[in-house]
Amino acid sequence: MHRLQTQGVHHITLNGADRQTSIDFWEGVMGMPFVFEQLNLDDADESHLYFDPGDGRLITIFTNEHRKGDAAPTPDDPGNVHHLAFSVSQAMYSQLAARLDARGIRHSGEKDRGFMNSIYFRDPLGQLIELASYRFEPPEGFTHTDVLAEAFRIRKAAGDEAIGDRHLAEAIEALIHRRWERVNTAPPA
Repeated sequence: MHRLQTQGVHHITLNGADRQTSIDFWEGVMGMPFVFEQLNLDDADESHLYFDPGDGRLITIFTNEHRKGDAAPTPDDPGNVHHLAFSVSQAMYSQLAARLDARGIRHSGEKDRGFMNSIYFRDPLGQLIELASYRFEPPEGFTHTDVLAEAFRIRKAAGDEAIGDRHLAEAIEALIHRRWERVNTAPPA
């Protein structure tokens, strides 16, 4: 039996409160351009707001002017979303704590995740948000996932607990080496 095959995240939709709370946070704080709005085609009492998180995909929010926001943390039960993570550049990452502080937004402080750096905070409705920046760039023709999969194999073989800079460097080297092996063993044209 064949499996389903995805090709990336199409969009993520969250339940929001009122329209202005969503626009103020997603565009005003997060810097995601407001793309368009239409009725929620499954519920005429709701509006459906669309924002661009920076990669041309979409974050969408269902809003209802009769819903009020609750900043209490969202439930952490099985089946619920734990957090949403968005990519930022290293240049932006270096400014995140100060920018969040300037807005009075409480945050986790900088977190070293071995292969990336992160800061966590909550949106106005209690959803945990992570802003993350990879600490490496994949070689041309490879993705971050390619590098991480190779770094995982190297980390596991070494018996190490988490992926670190050494594993990333060796993974990038291995991927580049494999590419040149393919080029050098390809049949002549």
